[in-house]
Amino acid sequence: MKEQKTWSQRFESALHPAIARFNASISFDIELIEYDITGSIAHAKMLAKTGIISPEEGEQLVAGLEQIRGEYRRGEFTPGIDAEDVHFAVEKRLTELVGDAGKKLHTARSRNDQVGTDTRLYLRDQIQQIRHQLREFQGVLVDIAEQNVETLIPGYTHLQRAQPVSLAHHLLAYFQMSQRDWERLGEIYQRVNISPLGSGALAGTTFPIDRHYTAELLNFGGVYANSLDGVSDRDFAIEFLCAASLIMVHLSRLAEEVILWSSQEFGFVTLKDSCATGSSIMPQKKNPDVPELVRGKTGRVFGHLQGMLVLMKGLPLAYNKDLQDDKEALFDSVKTVKACLEAMTILLQEGLEFRIDRLREAVESDFSNATDVADYLAARGVPFREAYNLVGKVVKTSLAAGKLLKELSLEEWKQLHPAFEEDIYQAIAPRQVVAARNSYGGTGFDQVRQQLLAAQSQLSG
Repeated sequence: MKEQKTWSQRFESALHPAIARFNASISFDIELIEYDITGSIAHAKMLAKTGIISPEEGEQLVAGLEQIRGEYRRGEFTPGIDAEDVHFAVEKRLTELVGDAGKKLHTARSRNDQVGTDTRLYLRDQIQQIRHQLREFQGVLVDIAEQNVETLIPGYTHLQRAQPVSLAHHLLAYFQMSQRDWERLGEIYQRVNISPLGSGALAGTTFPIDRHYTAELLNFGGVYANSLDGVSDRDFAIEFLCAASLIMVHLSRLAEEVILWSSQEFGFVTLKDSCATGSSIMPQKKNPDVPELVRGKTGRVFGHLQGMLVLMKGLPLAYNKDLQDDKEALFDSVKTVKACLEAMTILLQEGLEFRIDRLREAVESDFSNATDVADYLAARGVPFREAYNLVGKVVKTSLAAGKLLKELSLEEWKQLHPAFEEDIYQAIAPRQVVAARNSYGGTGFDQVRQQLLAAQSQLSG
């Protein structure tokens, strides 16, 4: 480390080198550098507009900050731990470039409102990027669904065969989950998009600043009405982590299904080589690494949410150094969600193939049409609970005889109840079982096509 200077004349000695390292955040908050520069440019323009600094000094500051942005993008500005944090790093370099004018940039501003501004600018961009990724993910779901409206897949409850459904219907359930994620992030964006700049350390400032002007320059939708709240609020970060956790829940649920579907026991999908790996010892293996990693990384995002809640729960107003630890959780969650969305989108689009023959075989070799037998009787005046018990009995006897319902003779059906006629065979055929569920939001093919049209409308809207 370079020699540590004292903070001000209040201090007689520098920080211990180990404490300086412990205190520093430059290793991770460098992520905010361009947002810090953008926020500082707005602040410099406001200082000049309000006469706190001269117009010439304002121009110098803006030009110097843009030069630092260029240096950073070209890899020429790489501050180390001696800079402590990104804010000091930028201010120090600015002073080297423009002289004493650089020392005026921090007038009427604290690192407390500065870092709050930077973090909101960062998260605002990331939310928009994640929403765009969600739309791409949804688009792939819709594309596969369009091709598989009349492809059947076993539907499960309690991980037991329940009733057959349209594969498109199954995939569109994930579309709906992702739609809620997309909408939820849009709602959170509104609360992220509020400017704390001008709140100062905690109590505002004596200078005649114009907070609404800086907010306008930075495209914020409003400003914090209370300076204490402005510098200490991290609700927006917690809300984002909640939304990120739900995105991961939905990705992880789909990942778990892909893992099951690709197993030999299910055999519903084949993993393509571009999205699978092999075993280091078993040459026959093809492992579903992508969905397994997504499933595993979900816990990581959950942990960041829990950590942030615990971080905030005991903090008195206003700013406390604990809040330095909000960034690593936020940055890692953003990167994890974006990486998992990208990987799952690629997996669906390019990495797996549904085995239509195996799906057809699956829905034709179980008792998932039993409810339709009960419905058949109920439609002919038999009380449903009575019909339910009768069908339970026939399933039991069929299992004992090693028969499926479709293999029972009409005579056997009539022995169960005289209401059965030849059309029972059509009623329990898997395709008819699915097609008949035409209630709103159901798996009937007409309903699924309506769901597809609605999904396409949402994507294009």
